[in-house]
Order: sequence, then structure tokens, then C-alpha cells
Amino acid sequence: MQQPAPTVDGSVLSGIVEAVRDGDDRVLRRLLARLAEQATAADLYALRDALDPSSDDPVPGRTRPQ
Repeated sequence: MQQPAPTVDGSVLSGIVEAVRDGDDRVLRRLLARLAEQATAADLYALRDALDPSSDDPVPGRTRPQ
């Protein structure tokens, strides 16, 4: 039986979101290092959605043509 790929603990993702909102660079660096060790593509999409739930554009910072 094939095992699913491991994913990052949700507390890491929520901690990153909180550190970004609080401007806590030290905590953010520590959590990003942990994320880099454990992350899958699904985790990165979940983090993007948590930081900006209104964003449906896969490229951050890009504006849509009017």
C-alpha cells in the first residue's frame, strides 16, 4: 500500500500567517525554515490561500488586466 506524502502540520502554516500579520521576522524565519524542510505543493497553496483568501491568481503580486 502506498503511503500519502507527508504534509506540514497546520500549526506551522497558521503560525506563518500570524507571524506575517504581526510583522515578527524572527518567528517567521524559524517557521519558514521548518516549512522548507517539510512542505509539499499542497502546503504552499494552502499557505497562499491563508495569507490572501481573495487571491485566485497563481502569481502573487500580478494584477489582472482591466
